[in-house]
Amino acid sequence: MSRENVEAMRRWLEAISSEDFDAALALVHPDIEFVPPGGQPPYRGAESLRRWMEPDAFQEQVVTPVEIVVAADRTILGRQHLKARGTASGIEMEGHSWSVWTFDEAGLITRIEIYLDHEEDKALEAAGLSE
Repeated sequence: MSRENVEAMRRWLEAISSEDFDAALALVHPDIEFVPPGGQPPYRGAESLRRWMEPDAFQEQVVTPVEIVVAADRTILGRQHLKARGTASGIEMEGHSWSVWTFDEAGLITRIEIYLDHEEDKALEAAGLSE
């Protein structure tokens, strides 16, 4: 199942990058929990996640996986590269983040936790990979 989960993660990132939010939501469990970075409160449920995805903060964004580690049968640790341009400001930003992905037995994404690049230790712990 882990190979299928890695592929689902890649498809979700591609869908987000192309702003195909319907395709992204087709990969998630209706009761998904999405935990954004920086201590923000989590988004619960697919419709809540849609509201997070669609605020038009970015004119364009591309999220590319850099590193993928299968932590357990249903858990993946990922590091991704983000390149985006602000809608109102036109300012370009670029950086890396970590994410922990959890899947159910059907292969749907049930939880995504995002960590800032300097929070690698927290991401490793969340994925069950810390020493």
